[in-house]
Amino acid sequence: MEEYAYILDYLPHGHPESRKFKKEAIAYAVGETEFKLFELIPKPEVGLIVGDRVYIGKNVGEREHIQHVKKRVRYDELTSAAQSELPYVLEEIVRNKEERFVEFFNTAMPVTTKFHMLELLPGLGKKTMWTIIEERKREPFKSFEDIKARVPALHHPEKLIVERILKELSEPEQKYHLFVAK
Repeated sequence: MEEYAYILDYLPHGHPESRKFKKEAIAYAVGETEFKLFELIPKPEVGLIVGDRVYIGKNVGEREHIQHVKKRVRYDELTSAAQSELPYVLEEIVRNKEERFVEFFNTAMPVTTKFHMLELLPGLGKKTMWTIIEERKREPFKSFEDIKARVPALHHPEKLIVERILKELSEPEQKYHLFVAK
């Protein structure tokens, strides 16, 4: 269950394709933990800004900005503005939760005898995977900077994570999900 989400797009006059006479304001957001995509109904007279972190958890009394979660949506149901903001918002989440994603590099396991979780990161091949595995045996990684320093072929580990999350969101038929809840 997502507690917090980041706003990707805010439509104060409702969705332009809606046929309702009285359109309600809506916002599109991505969850902070499981990266679920949502359509939210903001509280009246509340203005939202792209990138705002809002509470969407079960405790309705704590919701300052959001009246309720209308529904979960697929990537292709997002507005084009929400889709274009998604990589930037994901990068912010990954930077804010750096410890979680560094831990992924420290604990990623083989999926099969010939395939490793690390290989699911876009652009990461076997040679880099083995370098990561050898380095983490010596000492666990402490930060993205530590990964960059000890694995020369890996210039932006946080961007690989963001690319993988985007792939899982935009291609739900992916066989393996590392970060996005189904």
